[in-house]
Amino acid sequence: MDKQIGFTILEIALVLIILALAFGVITPVYNNFIVQANTENVLDELKEISDAIDEYFLDNGVYPDSLSDIFNPVPTDPWGNEYQYLKIKDTPPSGLGDMRKDKNLVPINSDYDLYSVGPDGKTTAPLTAKSSRDDIVRGRNGSFYGVATDY
Repeated sequence: MDKQIGFTILEIALVLIILALAFGVITPVYNNFIVQANTENVLDELKEISDAIDEYFLDNGVYPDSLSDIFNPVPTDPWGNEYQYLKIKDTPPSGLGDMRKDKNLVPINSDYDLYSVGPDGKTTAPLTAKSSRDDIVRGRNGSFYGVATDY
């Protein structure tokens, strides 16, 4: 009596279907976890950079012209993009076109803008623009830190 040991094609197909479904559920959950962790990291780093900028202001009476006045090299976010900074206070009006703006196109800061361009690496001044929605920003002169869509 010969007994064959092995799996049928149906059994193998069933296992593959179960694995595909499991990966289909696990992958988005894992990706969301990574984005959340990176966002939390950026929020902490923005606060640290903001503290350094404020300390520079207290020591010098003016805000730095760029982050390279304080940091060498300029810090980068988890996606490899340099943090963005724009001195607003004491800057001539012609240089303020790049200020971050809310849905009413009102600037979100009056001292300086500080933000990460987010996972897509793209941004424009209005926070409502498609390329800015994933940006992580400092707003209301430091009383808000979060994702642009939450501002």
